[in-house]
Amino acid sequence: MSISNQKIEYFFKRFDELTTKELYEILKLRQDIFVVEQNCPYLDCDDKDYQAWHLWATIENHYSAYTRILPKGISYDDYSSIGRVATNKVNRNTGLGYKIMEKTLTKMKSLFPNDTIKISSQVYIMPFYAKFGFVEVGEEYLEDDIPHHAMILSFAK
Repeated sequence: MSISNQKIEYFFKRFDELTTKELYEILKLRQDIFVVEQNCPYLDCDDKDYQAWHLWATIENHYSAYTRILPKGISYDDYSSIGRVATNKVNRNTGLGYKIMEKTLTKMKSLFPNDTIKISSQVYIMPFYAKFGFVEVGEEYLEDDIPHHAMILSFAK
């Protein structure tokens, strides 16, 4: 399935700019994927959302993809970060995940032009992040009983 003929809208807001409906739909999308689909009970509301920028895509008014952008000092002392990267099941393998990451990195270059970004990637999805220039660092580790690996990307010249 392709998304090329569907109307995609992108939204970018700080936490305090979100409406209650937007927040509800974002949290629902994240829960659907990270808690229900991956059968991984964990505390999604980790207080980092308050300090984050939220970027999401809707298709036909359905929340379809999402990323959370965090400045230095929130997840990692020396790195800004991207987290909660999610694409709903219906829109996987359509290019939407790639598009939301492109938009996320463009926003990050604008917000943090000299930063290095650090992410905690589930091991199976590392090749996706590598397409954007992320490289693995350190050793593999378990996060919520799921194999993860740290990856970094630098904007600095």
